[in-house]
Amino acid sequence: MWDYTNKVMDLFYNPKNQGTITEERAGEKVVTGEVGSIACGDALRLHLKIDEATQRIVDAKFQTFGCASAIASSSALTEMLIGKTLDEAMQITNRDIADFLGGLPEEKMHCSVMGQEALEAAIYGYKGIALDHHEGDDEGALICTCFSVTDAKIKRVIRENKLTTAEQVTNYVKAGGGCSSCLAEIDDILEEIAREQETALEVAQAVAIKKEKNPEILAVKNLTNLQKITLIQQVLEEEIKPLLISDGGDVELYDVEGDRVQVKLKGACGSCESSTITLKHGIEARLRERVSPELVVLSV
Repeated sequence: MWDYTNKVMDLFYNPKNQGTITEERAGEKVVTGEVGSIACGDALRLHLKIDEATQRIVDAKFQTFGCASAIASSSALTEMLIGKTLDEAMQITNRDIADFLGGLPEEKMHCSVMGQEALEAAIYGYKGIALDHHEGDDEGALICTCFSVTDAKIKRVIRENKLTTAEQVTNYVKAGGGCSSCLAEIDDILEEIAREQETALEVAQAVAIKKEKNPEILAVKNLTNLQKITLIQQVLEEEIKPLLISDGGDVELYDVEGDRVQVKLKGACGSCESSTITLKHGIEARLRERVSPELVVLSV
């Protein structure tokens, strides 16, 4: 017997907002997001009614096939959504859903992930955006054939939920929960992400040390464009490149246009699918601190 909270059991026995939305008035749009499959054991169809003038969710309902936690997570999600704008709704994570329920058994966290993904599918469908926003979840290499889970999806969920073991990955996305033949590959992915996080930590520590030793080179206002480029190049060469090179990577300044800094990631950084971490949490954060808080770093 799973150790469910009272909130989970209440929404399982008395789910709210269950069903479909059929009525659509002028100025409103009804959209649907669907994830999972009955063959895999869980499926969720989320229906949203959106006021197009305010971009606010005025109604939300769900249909689900699954266990108590799947039903409770879906019901909780609809309660959280009604009244929110689309931008506010997109900030909801699977952790928020679990917290709303007072927690979920870790073995059932995949139900909250399913809710988050159905929400994103619905909103992206409304905006007419192809559902490839999660670093190509469906385009990555297939790792788990039992549940059709790619390496891209596994990496995303590991990072978002700070997972550290293959067992946790199985709990969140089911990968490895069938024949178990992919567990070794999941361990490899966990090690890869752990190395990335170590590199990001090293960059952050180096930033702190440099800041303490050289407070005078913190971000300077009213730089000319030439001064800005020179300082950007200096920070890249002296503070960022040595750390990247020590981990098999490198970076090269490509161009500066106003506050847009274009760089080329090389070596291990250039071929790594997770280069966004290095780009945003390492390079961009450092340049914003040293040069200008308005800088945006892009990879070319």
